[in-house]
Amino acid sequence: MRAEKQYLIAEVETHLKKSDYVILANFSKVTVSDVADLRGKLAAENAEFHVVKNSSLRVAAKALGLPDIETSLAGPTAIVVGGKNPAGVAKVLKKFFTDKQKLEIKVGVIEKKTISASDLSKMADLPSLDVLRAQLLGLFSQNAAAFVRVLDARVKKETPAVADAPATPAA
Repeated sequence: MRAEKQYLIAEVETHLKKSDYVILANFSKVTVSDVADLRGKLAAENAEFHVVKNSSLRVAAKALGLPDIETSLAGPTAIVVGGKNPAGVAKVLKKFFTDKQKLEIKVGVIEKKTISASDLSKMADLPSLDVLRAQLLGLFSQNAAAFVRVLDARVKKETPAVADAPATPAA
């Protein structure tokens, strides 16, 4: 294999190793200024946008044990990798598509499982990770507060005379 190809494959492998997900996109209608804008928005999620050769991506994906993405490697391909929040990245990509009507998501791979473009769109509609954590914490605290109220009612029911009895003066 030529040194140039080895370098390109190694570069794609380096990008793919940055996170446990990769999102493939068709960037054929995207301008240079659009890419710069998208990269700035992805930087907020610590994600990166890279244009790659399909042949290099194919070899690198096989070398890293990613699922078969062969059917998605038609036409120009860019990858989005990095960061720890694939849902946040999906939100950025969906908003970019809604605003510009240019970037087309092909497929995603999260934790070595293939995710369709429609599933990525659904993921983008989910609340942010912080909101989900707050909702979960709220559920836990509601249940804990209800449990304490039940215990308190039980104690009051079993010992009503003690709570309502007047204090007797000491002799």
